[in-house]
Amino acid sequence: MWEYMERRALACARYILDTGCTVRACAAHFGVSKSTVHKDVTERLKGVDLAAWRAVRRVLNKNLAERHLRGGDATRRKYRRAAAKSAQP
Repeated sequence: MWEYMERRALACARYILDTGCTVRACAAHFGVSKSTVHKDVTERLKGVDLAAWRAVRRVLNKNLAERHLRGGDATRRKYRRAAAKSAQP
């Protein structure tokens, strides 16, 4: 594996562990695609740092379990904003 890929995988792992963010947020922070971050932290990281891979896996599993809650919350905020906007004269 190329050295820059290993460095990127470790940087993404550190960021996810420090912030508990999602793959999408990590990708936005580093300016790469979600697919790249996902491949970095699920496949490449395992060969570089197994302990970090396990820790990141726990964070990603937690985010996956909470995904449906975040989606419902976003929808609720959307409709509340629309209702508040239509109520204004």
